[in-house]
Amino acid sequence: CGDPARRMGDEYLFQTLCQKNIEVLKSYNVKRIVTSCPHGYNIFKKEYPQFGGNFEVIHHTELMSKLIRQGKLKPGRLEGKRVAYHDSCYLGRYNDIYKQPREILKAIRGVQLVELARAGSRSFCCGGGGGHMWMEEEPDKRVNNRRIQEVIDAKVDLIASACPYCLTMFEDALKAKGVEETIKAKDLSELVAESLQKEA
Repeated sequence: CGDPARRMGDEYLFQTLCQKNIEVLKSYNVKRIVTSCPHGYNIFKKEYPQFGGNFEVIHHTELMSKLIRQGKLKPGRLEGKRVAYHDSCYLGRYNDIYKQPREILKAIRGVQLVELARAGSRSFCCGGGGGHMWMEEEPDKRVNNRRIQEVIDAKVDLIASACPYCLTMFEDALKAKGVEETIKAKDLSELVAESLQKEA
């Protein structure tokens, strides 16, 4: 989608990717884009229109939540899981999507939703945005390690997110903290899929 290029200051690369993507999407008469990445969601929804790319853009948490409300998606049970949901920057603060991810978790029977100390509009960044996913920092300065400490302090079994950047950053931080065997990081869609498999 070109988001990392633009955030890291390579406007030429972003515009080249953006215009090529718009050309391809229009050639297939695409009207709606469903994305699992909040960065892609934000850039398709708010920045592609500057270049003539006007599409209906839906994040997968919006779609799953809608399907659950309509009774078309019926999550099963994941017994005894204490789960904290992490509000990613580009889904939460940038696009005000807070309710739908929590609706999904509440629809999975057996899951206990635990709110982190910093959640919602006060959520703390995972450390991966703005190109930081590809930068090396000193371990004691890594934002993802600080955020995972908040997850550890919440005494949960799992940290759920709806952003591939966040998941990567959390998996790295769980390993760095040596707790990858006791706390897992998963996308909300993975939890829904697991709950459906348990019901099958």
